[in-house]
Amino acid sequence: MLSNAHLFLSLFIAFILGASIGVERIYSGKSTGIRVFGFVSLGAALFVIVSQVVAAQYAGSVGFNFDPLRVTAQIVTGIGFLGAGMIIFKNNHIENLNTAAGIWLAAGIGAATGFGLYWIAVFTTILVIFAYSFLFRIEKRLFLSKEEKENNPEK
Repeated sequence: MLSNAHLFLSLFIAFILGASIGVERIYSGKSTGIRVFGFVSLGAALFVIVSQVVAAQYAGSVGFNFDPLRVTAQIVTGIGFLGAGMIIFKNNHIENLNTAAGIWLAAGIGAATGFGLYWIAVFTTILVIFAYSFLFRIEKRLFLSKEEKENNPEK
């Protein structure tokens, strides 16, 4: 059985990693930020931890069949539903798709943390922040240069 200190550390790390993605989102001017990303990651970690603790508590009991990965599968489905509700289509443009994907990844980071896969969770968080911060700038430059060529065919 995992110690309470380990479980609390897992929850804390999940929240900090999720919230750090939210910091980038707020910095980028998005409305979904620190608390939402932190809560999604924390909630996913909590569900994973609870499923592990319950499975360990009742392991070997007659008639008890519980797989903690089933809870993880439900997290993926539930967060996908939450993310789908965030996506808006207006003026022939899709909005909030990146935020929805980030929410989905924050849940994955929380689940990884809940299972004790801290380095995977940290590395994934770094990749998400890299994609939001730096790849966005590259996309913006490519899009602007393409738009400039279309608007000014003489170049």
